[in-house]
Amino acid sequence: METLKVSAKSNPNSVAGALANVFREKGSVEIQAIGAGALNQAIKAIAIARGLVTPENK
Repeated sequence: METLKVSAKSNPNSVAGALANVFREKGSVEIQAIGAGALNQAIKAIAIARGLVTPENK
């Protein structure tokens, strides 16, 4: 399983793309976020990634 590290300064769209790609390749992905700002960016990225992966029925 691959771990993606998210910071408060991470771009949610970029993180979402990485999440979707890793999920397609490996079937699961782990996100590490430390702090409220990083958690906020991670949650935004998950919401965006869901839209990228959902049309593929995964």
